[in-house]
This record gives sequence, C-alpha cells and structure tokens, in this order.
Amino acid sequence: MRHQINQWTDKVLSGGNLSAEDGLKMLHLEGADLAYLFAGAQLLREHFFGRKIALCSIINAKSGLCREDCAFCAQSAHHQAEAPIYPLKDVEEILAGARLAEQRGCRCYGIVTSGNRLQPGEEMDRILTAIREIRRTTSIRPSASLGFLDSATGAALAAAGCITYHHNLETARSFFHRICTTHDYEEAVETVRVAKAAGMAVCSGGIFGLGEDLRQRVELATTLRDLKVDSIPLNFLAPVPGTPLGNRRELTPMDCLRIIALFRYLLPDRRISVCGGRELNLREFQSWIFLAGASGVMVGNYLTRRGRELSDDLQLIEDAGLQYDGCP
Repeated sequence: MRHQINQWTDKVLSGGNLSAEDGLKMLHLEGADLAYLFAGAQLLREHFFGRKIALCSIINAKSGLCREDCAFCAQSAHHQAEAPIYPLKDVEEILAGARLAEQRGCRCYGIVTSGNRLQPGEEMDRILTAIREIRRTTSIRPSASLGFLDSATGAALAAAGCITYHHNLETARSFFHRICTTHDYEEAVETVRVAKAAGMAVCSGGIFGLGEDLRQRVELATTLRDLKVDSIPLNFLAPVPGTPLGNRRELTPMDCLRIIALFRYLLPDRRISVCGGRELNLREFQSWIFLAGASGVMVGNYLTRRGRELSDDLQLIEDAGLQYDGCP
C-alpha cells in the first residue's frame, strides 16, 4: 500500500487530481499504512503552505430562530436545543470582535448570522458598514456567512470589502435530504457560484459524523473541488441535546484524521482548517491535525459552544514545530 500512497503523492505534486476511488481507499487505511498516508499529507501541506498555520475566528453576530431544519443545528427553530437568541449585534460590537481577532494573530474574521439569508435593509446596511470599518481600521480580511446570496447582495458585500464568503455545503448531495428538508442542495451550490462571480473568495466545507458513509465523505470533497472553492473548513459533529442528532456519536480520532488527509490529497493547494467539534472528537489527538495535512485552525468560540483558550491552541502549533500565520 505504501507504493500506492507514494504514487498518489507524486501525482498530486505533479499537478494531477486523484479519483474518488483513490479517496475511498484512503478512508479504509489503518495502522502503519495510515501513518504513511499522514506523512504524505504533511508533505503536501508543507509543499503548498510551508510551516505556517492560518488562524481564523468568528463572531456569532445574530443567533437563533433559524427557520431551516438542519438536523445538527442548535439554532434551528424546529428543534428544542438551548441556544442563545438575540438580534443582529451593532457595528461597534462586530468591530470589537475584529480587533480582538487581530490581536490574536488571525487574518480572517467571519461575521456569522443565523437564518437562511439577510434581506436588504437595516441589517444588511449594518453588516456592510461593519465590513467597511474592519477594512479601514484593521489588517483583518473580513469574511461573511449570511446564508444564501443573490447577485446584488454578493456585489454589495464585495464592494464593501468582504474578502471571503463562507457557505458550507454541510454534506454530500446524496445524503443532504437526510439532514435538511427546508431547502435544496442546489441553493447552497448556487450561493458558492454567486459569491465567486462577485469576486469574493469562497470558504465552503462541511460537518462529518452525521450518518454519512465513507463514499459520501469523498463525494463532498470532489464536489468542493469541482466548485473550485478557495478554503475548506472541516467540522466534526458535537451532538447538541434537543436536536435530531443529539445522541449521535460515531467518529473516532482516526476517522477525523483520515478525513483531513483525504481533503489534503483531493484539494492539495486549498486552505484546510479544522473547526468545530475537534475537542470532542479528536481528544488527545488534536495535535495530529497538522500531521494529517491541516493548514489552518479556528480559534476562540464557535457559534453556540465555547472553544479552547487561545494559549492552548498556540501551544499546540508551537509543539508541532510550526508557526501561526500572524507570526512575524
């Protein structure tokens, strides 16, 4: 199997693409073969990104009462989860979050709102003002995650200085109907296309451990590759009581690391960041995410859960012999 892994690595370094079947084989590796795959993934990460690890953070700028029924989400109005509910934060609060992110060494700061889209009007004007102020007063590259986009909204965000639009596909098209019934998968795909057409970079990934099979994990990776997204956040289910998936726990640390390596091989030159659920699912193997090919990590709090202390994550990066991207 090691000869096969070497062939995969050489093909990627030569500019080739691996097949879905290659990806599926990776997800079945165990033992020394799996460790050998991680070595190849690390080589690819170093080839495309050197020894720098990108940090990103988010602000939950508007929380709760979402009308979508995503089975994993604490903010859905369809579920009984205990999640904070509040309207859109004011510009100064959003700007303060960006300044804090800058102090922590983050380059990317995401403004995230609940719901399937923001309508034109006061809320959107507030978001646009906040983005302009972030660009004017900080070195942060602002990102927005506001739900579905139309071309006019995409153009307005880009004109205000939004560098990246974040919109997860969540899972494979073939599995999506098991996770959400209130919108169609193609709506999310179209939002990715709209954001790119507006001139923004696109950050789009998914969440694993929802009940999808191995082939569907590969399917998500190949879909994101076909869409030419710029960065991929990988999340691992942290079950929330009161949601339909509140009792699901199926991922092992090695499952998570296989997924990271899979994405590094199938999307080798794209930023791959490990985000929500890493503490719960990786446990003592969190430091292995970089060995498996991750080139970024989300720091600070998540949407409805507290994250780790920043000092712990910076130590994680230092202990791996790496530097975070804000280092001089």
